[in-house]
Amino acid sequence: MDQATATATVLAGIERTRPWQEALYRDLHANPELSHQEERTAAQVAEKLTELGYAVHTGIGGTGVVGLLRNGDGPTVLLRADIDALPVQEQTGLDYASTVEATDPEGNRVPVMHACGHDVHITCLLGAAALLAADRTAWQGTVVVLFQPAEEVGDGAKGMVEDGLADLVGTVDVALGQHVLAFPAGQVATRPGPTLSASDSMRITVYGRGSHGSMPQFGVDPVVLAAMIVVRLQTVVSREVAPTDPAVLTVGSIQGGSKSNVIGDRAVLQLNLRSYQPETREALIAAVRRIVVAECQASGSPREPDIGVFGSFPVTENDPAATGRVRDAFDAEFGEASVDLALQSASEDFSDIPAALGAPYSYWGIGGVDPAAYAQAQAAGTLARDVPSNHSPFFAPVVQPTLDTGTRALVTAALAWLADG
Repeated sequence: MDQATATATVLAGIERTRPWQEALYRDLHANPELSHQEERTAAQVAEKLTELGYAVHTGIGGTGVVGLLRNGDGPTVLLRADIDALPVQEQTGLDYASTVEATDPEGNRVPVMHACGHDVHITCLLGAAALLAADRTAWQGTVVVLFQPAEEVGDGAKGMVEDGLADLVGTVDVALGQHVLAFPAGQVATRPGPTLSASDSMRITVYGRGSHGSMPQFGVDPVVLAAMIVVRLQTVVSREVAPTDPAVLTVGSIQGGSKSNVIGDRAVLQLNLRSYQPETREALIAAVRRIVVAECQASGSPREPDIGVFGSFPVTENDPAATGRVRDAFDAEFGEASVDLALQSASEDFSDIPAALGAPYSYWGIGGVDPAAYAQAQAAGTLARDVPSNHSPFFAPVVQPTLDTGTRALVTAALAWLADG
């Protein structure tokens, strides 16, 4: 069976999966779980995969779930979805909006929301798993469906790898993944090469010498020191990185002092770096270290600063050949709705999985915004204001055609290998 016929045959069952997919999506959205706490979500995934006839493995890397469906000789295709949510207070007004609260790793009670669309990813992958299981005459090989925890904190993929993922799935010919984004629903968008940025967060503690606010001459003010660091850091991207090499440096947090008339003894800065090239990543981190140390010396800081890197994500660099194969399949299935994906400054840990498995990979975007609303905002020049992006408390992908598109995309991409020839 040729690829186009196989795709049409498998996708013919989507009307049967659509009702339970939509119900499941609303349930997942209303019941989000923080990173490393995805117990309920993982149980639902495992139950559905078992029902579909997959060999199910749970508890991989904590709450990760892997399903395997072997269907004769042929390639092994890995399809991945992330399953965790964010500490965000939902403000969408949906009748299935989350009111969930949970305890975060620091012991704080926080609201929880699927503000990044991982509920879409779970639902689409389960739908694709169901369609591939329902018609095994159209393809040959092995399907691996992987539901990964803790993407938002950047260690979920590594956790699954370290927990023996390679031994479980064996040789993988290609790894495929997708993300719902703030562009028109119904579209699928691909990009070869660097696609999502690498990300590194840094926590910096600078030290001063405490004093009364009325007697600054006896102290070393860490707040002033932190302020000088922030100002100087603005020159890193603008003066040390080539304009043709995208990079971002954001200081997201400064904490220092306790009272208006007290000079404290330390200040803590947290910042985030985004880059696409390894040498740029190294240069950014080195520049931050250089500037922080130099400013501490210039201010007469009584001790060396503490500088740490945490929350690192790898660059997502799509394999050109694999992505070309996916794009050809998408062009055939979606026509003009198969579009180019712009370079994304967000980050993902998906690539840690194919890197560990030695497999090429492709990662694409699907739209989640009502097409009419998007077109109206675009015409008015108000996209930034009127179209909420991922991580916004207002982020709410339209149920359809988002779910159908994501499901079709996963099936279509998988069959580019499983039904090849």
